[in-house]
Amino acid sequence: MTTSIHTNTSAMIALQNLNRTNDQLAATQSRVNTGLKVQGARDNAAVWAVAQGQRADRGSLEAVTTSLNRATSIADVSLAAGEQISDILLELKQKATAAADPSASTATRTSYNDEFQALLSSIDSFANNAIFDGANILDGSATTTLNFLASADGAETIALDRQNLTVAGLSLTGSTLTSQANATTALAAVNAAITTSSARLAELGAQSKQIERHTTYVGKLSDALEAGIGNLVDADLAKESARLQALQVQQQLGVQALSIANQAPQVILSLFKG
Repeated sequence: MTTSIHTNTSAMIALQNLNRTNDQLAATQSRVNTGLKVQGARDNAAVWAVAQGQRADRGSLEAVTTSLNRATSIADVSLAAGEQISDILLELKQKATAAADPSASTATRTSYNDEFQALLSSIDSFANNAIFDGANILDGSATTTLNFLASADGAETIALDRQNLTVAGLSLTGSTLTSQANATTALAAVNAAITTSSARLAELGAQSKQIERHTTYVGKLSDALEAGIGNLVDADLAKESARLQALQVQQQLGVQALSIANQAPQVILSLFKG
C-alpha cells in the first residue's frame, strides 16, 4: 500500500464503516422510539402497503361497530317498551274477561271500561316513546326495514324489522267494555293481540340476538386485524434493545479506528528526521 499524505485509504474505510454503523444506529433508535419496524413506505414498501390496507379495513370495522351498536340500542329500547305492552295486554284480558261476566252490572262494566281505555292509552304511549336516536320501530309510522352495516366494504347489511305495537297495529281500536257483547268482542281482540304481540316481540328478540352475535364477531375480527398489523409493522423491542447496545459499541470502536487511521500519515514525519 502506498504511503501518502494526500490519500488515507485506511481513514476512508474507517469512515465508511462508521457512517454505516451510524445509519444502523439511527434506524434502531427510531424503532425503539416509535415501536415500529416499518414506519413508512421507505422502510418496506410492500409491507407498508399491506399494513395500510389493513388499517383502512379496521377503520371501516369501527364504523360497522358503531352502526351495530346503534341497532342494539334501538332493539333494546323497543324490547323494553314491547315487554311493557305485552304486560298491559295481560291486564286488558283480565278486564275484558271480568266485563264479559253476565252478572256484571252496568256500573261495574263502566269502571272496567275506564281502566281498559287507560291501558289502551298506555300502549300507544309506550309504543310512541320507544325512540333511540330518532328511530322508532314500534309506532307504525313507517314500514321500511332498518338496515345497518355488517361488513367493512358496506356490501352486507343486517336488518331490524319494524313491529307495530300500537293500539291500531294490534287491532284494538274501538274496543270497549260497555256491554257484555262489547266485552266479549274486546276479549277476542285482546287474545288475538296477545298472540300478535308475542310473535312480533319474538321476531324482534331474534333479530336483536343476531345483531349481538354479529357485533361480537366484528369485534373479534377487528382485534385480529390489529394483531395482524402489529405482526407486520411492530418492532421486537427486546431484539432492538440488544441491537442498540451492540451498535453503540460498534460506533465507539469505529470512532477509535478512524482516529487511529487519521494518525497514520504522521508516521511519514519519522522518515524525514535527521
